[in-house]
Amino acid sequence: MSKQQVRDIHAYLAELDDIPGTRVFTAARARKGYWLNQFAMSLMKSENREAWKADERKYLEDWPMTEDQKEAILARDYNRCLDLGGNVYFLAKVFSTDGLSFAEAVSTMTDMSFPEYQDMMKKGGRSPEGNRSIKANLAAADNNKGVN
Repeated sequence: MSKQQVRDIHAYLAELDDIPGTRVFTAARARKGYWLNQFAMSLMKSENREAWKADERKYLEDWPMTEDQKEAILARDYNRCLDLGGNVYFLAKVFSTDGLSFAEAVSTMTDMSFPEYQDMMKKGGRSPEGNRSIKANLAAADNNKGVN
């Protein structure tokens, strides 16, 4: 293997954090969110859903999650859950238990209302303009500071 073919995995994974509004579910996130995701998966069983609905805080006492993770779930702050290692497909069990469709729940992770989110998705999703690179957006903003 040539030196050019060898790539630092940490540098590669850091590049994934450059995508605006995107959290890539890496092995590190999986480790961080293990118990958060196990909690979410527990909601597949009806008796667990009933216990969760009866007293959410009490139900979380049985899970060795961080307090930040518990607070994020209780607040239904799904972006924070993702930052804390949650996987959106596991969190879908929470959405469903709350009676939300996947699209309704995901719309709460944007700055759009559900109808606005639906409309955007029907039109093909968000534009790639301004959504390719955080670094490029910052550079463009710096370049435009003196231009009016």
